[in-house]
Amino acid sequence: MKMINLKNAAMASQYVATELFKVIDSKSDAVLGLATGNTMLDVYRNLNTLIEANKLNLNRIRTFNLDEYIGLSKTHPQSYHIYMQEQLFKYNHTWNPNYIYIPNGLSSDVEKECNDYEHALNTLGPIDIQILGIGENGHIGFNEPGASFDSTTRIVELSESTIRANSIHFENEALVPKQAISMGIASIMKAQRIILLALGNSKSEIIERLLNGDVTEDLPASILHTHPNVEIIVDDAVYFGK
Repeated sequence: MKMINLKNAAMASQYVATELFKVIDSKSDAVLGLATGNTMLDVYRNLNTLIEANKLNLNRIRTFNLDEYIGLSKTHPQSYHIYMQEQLFKYNHTWNPNYIYIPNGLSSDVEKECNDYEHALNTLGPIDIQILGIGENGHIGFNEPGASFDSTTRIVELSESTIRANSIHFENEALVPKQAISMGIASIMKAQRIILLALGNSKSEIIERLLNGDVTEDLPASILHTHPNVEIIVDDAVYFGK
């Protein structure tokens, strides 16, 4: 695992977008592991620009998202289905909807939804490149502190800190779902390459813990130390902690 400081959010986001683009461009049936959140907004904006500039045909690209809230429909404005549609998929008509995998938070059988999602990952994978953010408590996906390193796609309970952090996207904290479907840590670790993007001063402490601490389930992202191909991409605010 290595950390690369790309000075600012613009350069860091451009780098991650370019690495995604290179995978898509070199492998027409690539499998992408995608993340959501504010950190990824410029990544997808830049990726859209690169896709359009190079007139790529995406109809064989498969995408898997890390997670989705339980209880939100695919049309709910705060669902990750809508996030991905608004930030990425609507910008190019060649994305194949049959190859876009995002958990269904309104499934009538959530346990089956989790098992089916994991089966699809194992059948169509491995993921060629997995993009991650990181929570201030060290979560990746919605794998909160204490999550088993052996975990696969499952129902998770969101921590108070995650609910509080995500409340900025809702009218009030009470409206934030308390559960989600999330790829497990073992699911994430099957990816051939992982890029974790961390930006801003609020992520400096957790990145320092990640780099210098032990591999422990109390810090879910620490498992990345055991993966052979991981990059941590940061800006000056993370690198210098100010």
